[in-house]
Amino acid sequence: MKTVRHPPSRPAPAARELARLRARLAESEETLRAIRGGEVDSMVVAGKQGDRVFSLAGAEHAYRVLIESMNEGALSLTADKTILYANQCFARMVKCPLEQVTGSSLSRFLSAADRTVLRLLLKRAGKSGTKIQVQLEAGDGSQVPAQISIRRLTRNDSKQVLFGLVLTDMTEAKRNEGQLRALAQRIVQVQESERGRVALELHDHITQLLVAVLFRSQALADTLTARDGSAKREAVKLREMIGETVAEVERISHDLRPSILDQLGLVAVLRATSTEFADRTGVSVRLAGAAPATRLPADIELALYRIFQETLKNIEQHARARHVTVVLAEQGAWVQLTIKDDGVGFAAEQHAARRKGRGILGLVGMRERAAAVGGILTVKSGQRAGTEIEVRIPLPPTEAAA
Repeated sequence: MKTVRHPPSRPAPAARELARLRARLAESEETLRAIRGGEVDSMVVAGKQGDRVFSLAGAEHAYRVLIESMNEGALSLTADKTILYANQCFARMVKCPLEQVTGSSLSRFLSAADRTVLRLLLKRAGKSGTKIQVQLEAGDGSQVPAQISIRRLTRNDSKQVLFGLVLTDMTEAKRNEGQLRALAQRIVQVQESERGRVALELHDHITQLLVAVLFRSQALADTLTARDGSAKREAVKLREMIGETVAEVERISHDLRPSILDQLGLVAVLRATSTEFADRTGVSVRLAGAAPATRLPADIELALYRIFQETLKNIEQHARARHVTVVLAEQGAWVQLTIKDDGVGFAAEQHAARRKGRGILGLVGMRERAAAVGGILTVKSGQRAGTEIEVRIPLPPTEAAA
C-alpha cells in the first residue's frame, strides 16, 4: 500500500496576521511596562523626518513612582510637543488609554487656539516656568478645563530640548468660581433691592418730613422782624441748614436708586449725573456718542450706570483730573461705555495689585457688575497718562436685531 505524504498545511493569511498583531501587542505592553518601571534609557519615535531617539535617562524609578501617585497630570514633552512620558492621571484627564498617549502629540488634546499659545510659550519658557489656561479635548469628545504649568528641563548630557508639564484639572475650581459668581450676582440683586427700598423711604418719608420742617422754619423766620436781631438771624440760618439737608437727602436717595433711570433711561441719568458731578467738583464732563435707538434691558442699564457712578467716584477721590469724556455707543451686537479722564493715572504694578482686590478703586466690583450681564471691563492707565475704563456688554438677540 502506497502512502501519500501531503505537505504540511500553511496557516491562513488571517491567522498569520492575528499572530503578528498579538506579538506586536505583547511587545508594546512589555515596552510600556519597562518605561514605567524605569528600565528604558531611550525610546524611538517615528516621524515625518525619520526615526528620532529620545533619552529617558533622567526618569529614575523612584521619581516615576512619585509622579504616578500625583493627583495632577504630568508630562515630559519635546520641543515639537511629542509626549515622551505621561502619568496615569493625565490619561484619565483626557480619557485615553496611556499607551495611546505616550509617543503621540499633545496637540491632539488641544484646540487650534490653545496650540498656538502653547507653541509660543514653549519658545519663551525658561527655568522659572510659566502657566496657561486651556481646554483639553478629551478622547470622548468632552472638554476639560485645565491649567498647564510649563518648565524647561535642563540636561547636561543631551542637546535635546525637553519640557516638564504639570496639568491641573480645573473642573472643580471652575464650578466653584461659577457658584461664587452666582452668589456675587445674588448679593448685587439683594443690594439693589435694598437700595431701592431705602431710596423710596428717604424720598417719600424723610424728605417730606424735612420739607415740612423747612416750611415751618420759613414761617418762623417770616414772623420775626429785624428788631428781633439774633433770633431772626438764627431762624434764617436754621432754614438754610434744613434746605441743605433736604438737598443732601435727595442726592443720597438719587445715588441709591435714581428714579430717572427707570423713567427716562440710561442716557438721561448719565447726563443728569454728569451735570451734578461737574457742578459739585468743578471737573468738566463731556457726554458723547449716539444714544441707543431703543431702551436697553433694565439690568444692562443698571450695570452701566453703577459702573459709571463708581468711576466718577474714583476720579473724584484719586485721579485729580480736570476733564472727563464719556462715550456711549452701540456697536453691532454690543453696547459700549467708555470713560476717560486726564488725571494722574496709575502704574501697571498698581493696576495688577488692584486686579487682585488689594486696591481702593473698586475695580473688582465693577468687573463683577459687567460680568453679571455677560460683559467685559478693561482698564488702560499709566502714570500721568490718565485712565480709561471701557465696558462692553452683549445685547440680547432681539435688541441687537433691532
